Amino acid sequence: MQIADVMMLLGGLGLFLYGMKLMGDGLEMAAGSRLKRIVEKLTRNKYMGALVGLIVTMIIQSSSSTTVMVVGFVNAGLMTLAQATGVIMGANIGTTVTGLLIAIKLNDLAPIAIFIGVVLMVFVKKTSYKHVGQIIAGFGILFMGMTNMGDALAPLSESQMFKDMMSTFSNPLLGVLIGLVFTAIIQSSSASVGVLMALAGQGVVPIESAVFVIFGQNIGTCVTAVLSCIGTNRTAKRTATVHLLFNVIGAALFICISLFTPFISWVKLAAPDNILMQISIVHITFNVVTTAILLPLSGFLVKLACFVIPGQDEQREANSLKYLDSRILKAPPIAVAQVLKEVARMGDLARKNYLMSMDMLFSGNTEKMEELEDNEEVLNFLNTNITEYLVKINALELEDNDRQLVGSLFHVVNDFERVGDHAENIAEQAQQMQATKTTFSGQALEELHEMQDKVIHVLDDSCRLFQERKMDFELAFRINSTEDSIDNLARTCKENHISRLNQNLCTAQGGAIYNDLITNLERIADHSTNIAFALWQKKESIYAASAVQS
Repeated sequence: MQIADVMMLLGGLGLFLYGMKLMGDGLEMAAGSRLKRIVEKLTRNKYMGALVGLIVTMIIQSSSSTTVMVVGFVNAGLMTLAQATGVIMGANIGTTVTGLLIAIKLNDLAPIAIFIGVVLMVFVKKTSYKHVGQIIAGFGILFMGMTNMGDALAPLSESQMFKDMMSTFSNPLLGVLIGLVFTAIIQSSSASVGVLMALAGQGVVPIESAVFVIFGQNIGTCVTAVLSCIGTNRTAKRTATVHLLFNVIGAALFICISLFTPFISWVKLAAPDNILMQISIVHITFNVVTTAILLPLSGFLVKLACFVIPGQDEQREANSLKYLDSRILKAPPIAVAQVLKEVARMGDLARKNYLMSMDMLFSGNTEKMEELEDNEEVLNFLNTNITEYLVKINALELEDNDRQLVGSLFHVVNDFERVGDHAENIAEQAQQMQATKTTFSGQALEELHEMQDKVIHVLDDSCRLFQERKMDFELAFRINSTEDSIDNLARTCKENHISRLNQNLCTAQGGAIYNDLITNLERIADHSTNIAFALWQKKESIYAASAVQS
């Protein structure tokens, strides 16, 4: 084998990996919001989880990526270990699709697929067609890489020394070790299986040796998930452990089956004279049978993982991201869905602080001030960290509507943080009133109650309009009307306050606090309205349209 052949082999492997990634990214972007809905079904049961794991892995073309995302979901508290187990098993089946495509031998279509795909990517403006082009081009590049690897390995078919060396793979332990190490190095079982098929296609590796390499490849693919769980909580580490246990148990089972039953002969009969299909059949059978046996026993795997990784996780600190994890960024549509949940959590916290501050004001009881300040710290933490996460998402390839949504979220998290700031101001004014024994007149209290009711209505309606992410003209009109009435009420309150001052019905100190309260309430309404119309740049045109609709 010459240096030129080695270079061609490496180039072919590079094309294979790039084609697989290009095709997976294209499928993922084409799936878009559908991928979000698929993942949301994870909560049903372990069998549904296995189906979802299979579908997601077929879409993103990598069981390692799926498992890493699952580790991220578990670490973020979005999925239990039991749910994750089913997803991981399904992902192992999904990863066999690449090998099946290779076995069908579509190499001759590679050049035309690359041409069609590149034309769609470069010359067609519609985003959905570009994603289709990406899938087709990735498909072609993958097979072009397979062709190059096969051509580079062709000289080895004439080398008796190399054939003799490959025959040692029939030793189960050595074959498993080779498959494990090679897959761990290149971090892709699909690519590892592709190289094995390229060798087998040149007559270098017989099926009797290939089967044990395949079992090792399935164990080697766990390395990515094991590495990804560094720095995660115990439950996430147990998720990676379940993945490893699944493949180790499956490998041990199939080594015994291959040694003590005519399994290899059956595989040969299923696809005579087609070693590529034989390898694909072994790969599929390994994962399907192992899943069929271990999925009903997933509870046992979970207990075993808990035995291997003992102990309990400490309670999550309040200053933490509940729904976000950097591993989820591997699937941009899902990352966008998760950041929305974190922003909604921020909104709930801001609303809670607002109501708490108003209760302090009217009751004169400021015992919850410490809780409110703790919540404000969390709001500041979320503002900073969600913004940093949005920057990372924005750097990914997104659908147009997701990119617009991410752009609006930068403003929304800031508005929620400002609502929290104004709520803290109100609480501090309540403390000041308590310390100075300041009281308001009956009319002033009535005005503040009316202002409070209008502000909570506009805040709730605004959050609802934003979360629905579609224009509800009736709701938009109500938000605008409420905001206008709050502005008018604020002016009236201030005029009434001046009148009361002139009549000596309130003190100057109480009047100053009253004015600040009205200003803070008005600002909360303003930020609420910003949240409502964050997805739409021109609020005035929406207001006009909503007025017509009404």
